[in-house]
Amino acid sequence: MGEVSIKVKALEGAAIPEYKTTGAAGADICALVGSPVELKPGDKALIGTGLFFAIPDGYEIQVRPRSGLAAKNGVTVLNTPGTIDSDYRGELKVILVNLGKENFTVNKGDRIAQIVVAPVTRGLFETAESLDETERGSGGFGSTGK
Repeated sequence: MGEVSIKVKALEGAAIPEYKTTGAAGADICALVGSPVELKPGDKALIGTGLFFAIPDGYEIQVRPRSGLAAKNGVTVLNTPGTIDSDYRGELKVILVNLGKENFTVNKGDRIAQIVVAPVTRGLFETAESLDETERGSGGFGSTGK
């Protein structure tokens, strides 16, 4: 398993990301809110974490949902995976949405998402007059079956 050093600036009360097990790919991210945020069914909110990252060139941080939060409460990350680019220095904020049937309250310190550090490969985009043919062709959105 590879590792990369990432500098983290944390506001007072913010929790540094933490891997809960040795095999975990994602590190938990906690909410840093001044007061509880209630999400009614269908509501979304931008939740602060109080964390700022200096991600090395060639890497990104992906923000992903926590499976337990989604399974138990129907609460997930709206733009998933969200990407934190290496040149971004603002606060990590997580867009949570309540897809469940009950109100959900986000409190300071609640684990709301997880982050995964990933290498980035940049594409070299070249214009072309035509593309090679494949078995699938232009079929999409379920065109290959169930």
